[in-house]
Amino acid sequence: MRPTFAAVKGLILLSVSPLLPFASLPVHAEDAQLERLGWLAGCWASEKGEPGSVEHWLPLAGGTMLGIGRTVKNGRTVEHEFLQIRLNAEGQVVYVALPSRQKEATFVATSIGDRAVTFENPEHDFPQRILYKAVGETGLAARIEGQRNGTTRGIDYPMKRVACEPVRTP
Repeated sequence: MRPTFAAVKGLILLSVSPLLPFASLPVHAEDAQLERLGWLAGCWASEKGEPGSVEHWLPLAGGTMLGIGRTVKNGRTVEHEFLQIRLNAEGQVVYVALPSRQKEATFVATSIGDRAVTFENPEHDFPQRILYKAVGETGLAARIEGQRNGTTRGIDYPMKRVACEPVRTP
């Protein structure tokens, strides 16, 4: 005797029923928010800085985008920064910065738009806000802002996309 369609369907449902709570979750659901920031990956050179003043972002992998920044003045590195964009324990997108000669600071994404993101940490000394916005296909407007000594400040860092190749300096 052959089993009926209803019987086979019942056996299939019984065998997969422990997995049903996960059926609606996409693979790597935790990365979905981070994938929206994929436009930031690549190499960006400062439009106002000396050659070698750059910010590089690796594409999302393992739940983290890693970045590094360097500021060159008079032919010497004067600042550097190690960066991460990832999810914190609460599932929020965060920007973790470790600038040269400073303590690590974490900023929570308060806005993730189409090729724009804002991170904030009102408890940080300066800045309290970090913004990135794509400008056309090859530009990036980065900005830090907040209060310092009771005065509102903002500093713009216009950048352009460059090839991720070694920078040749004279």
